[in-house]
Amino acid sequence: MAEQQKGAEDGLSVWRILTSVVAAWFGVQKNERRIEDFSKGKPHQFIIAGLIAVVLFVLLIVGVVQLVMHFATG
Repeated sequence: MAEQQKGAEDGLSVWRILTSVVAAWFGVQKNERRIEDFSKGKPHQFIIAGLIAVVLFVLLIVGVVQLVMHFATG
């Protein structure tokens, strides 16, 4: 019982937050993990991680499009 309380107070690691955001983004997040994320994590952590993931995704798409356009035109 003491281990469960200690785990709830510790919060989540950066890696755990990132994997939860990616899993939720693709829609494959397990219900048990979602419940644990909401009980241990803070909303601003997931919001920031989600925004970073979106920015990286947009930059990736822009980079791929520029690469394709470079090879298509010249």
